[in-house]
Amino acid sequence: MPDQPDRSAIDVRGVRKVFGVGENAFAALDSVSVSIRENEFFTLLGPSGCGKTTLLRLIAGFDYPTSGEILLHGEEIAGLPPYRRPVNTVFQSYALFPHMTVAENIGFGLEMLGRAKDETKARVAEMLRLVRMEQLANRRTSEISGGQQQRVALARALAPQPKVLLLDEPLSALDYKLRKEMQIELKRLQNETGITFIFVTHDQEEALTMSDRIAVMSAGRILQIGAPRDIYDRPAERFVADFIGESNFLPAEVKSVADGRATVRLSSGVEIPATLPDGFAPSGKVTIVVRPEHLHIMPNEAGATLRGLVENVVYLGTDTHFHLKLDDGAALIVRQQNSRGGGEPLTAGSRAGVAIGENAAQVLKD
Repeated sequence: MPDQPDRSAIDVRGVRKVFGVGENAFAALDSVSVSIRENEFFTLLGPSGCGKTTLLRLIAGFDYPTSGEILLHGEEIAGLPPYRRPVNTVFQSYALFPHMTVAENIGFGLEMLGRAKDETKARVAEMLRLVRMEQLANRRTSEISGGQQQRVALARALAPQPKVLLLDEPLSALDYKLRKEMQIELKRLQNETGITFIFVTHDQEEALTMSDRIAVMSAGRILQIGAPRDIYDRPAERFVADFIGESNFLPAEVKSVADGRATVRLSSGVEIPATLPDGFAPSGKVTIVVRPEHLHIMPNEAGATLRGLVENVVYLGTDTHFHLKLDDGAALIVRQQNSRGGGEPLTAGSRAGVAIGENAAQVLKD
């Protein structure tokens, strides 16, 4: 049988959200369109004020769009109040009832929906197993850790079996180690429940770790949507490349374009191949991006693509970062994985050559 096409859980079509009036009007979202698939872990990623939480609130029903459509499985929901949407939200503050037990907190929403006692009891037991908290069922939420409280909040939101679960930076209050653990836990929960998760974060590592796809937002617009590897390795715009991970930006001139690839000339005079964003055919002067780990540093300058002076060497255990000043004055970072038995490392003040890895360079739209 042929593969079934991906079905959309949420379709956002040309949504605009304006706060204020007249001279004080501010467009938090500017004609945003995105299709989020069923059973997908989808992340809205961007800096504070980019519009990601506003978009989440519109999907939840806590606010209404100024214009545009929001569809859930093909049905318009933009005008429906939150309680009429099969959508639940987990916030930064978990809003648990401290006088209630873990089990009572999980079952509270089901009771408000009028579910039968036997059904509620069975569903609470199922959720306790899902978040691995059976042993803490009768403990008050004021007596458990922050990570455990986060699991309770997730279980409570999942208990009514929503079609979509919205998560507004729910890991921000946790310490680093616990956040890493909960990232894996959230992905497990999404896989096991099959519910569409829409996750909001400003943390690029969180987005790359958990997401099936990522939408990078800036100033009320979605700049790029793609799988984590696509977003990281093939950023379309400078903002995306700069916001996610470390990047090197190099001036270049396009010499030719064919079959979705360009040949560009660097300031050193060397010509290299570079990939292009979809549908983009540049000419003249451009900027290319190369990730630091896609470069190779060597003490011998012969045959190198770039040449310069090592200004600083930063040892980070698994990697070493070499900060160079190229002969044309540009700054460059090279990341090299450390291994035992390696040769004598380069030191600050040394001359070095740099080779650009195959398929490492990408032309940016801007």
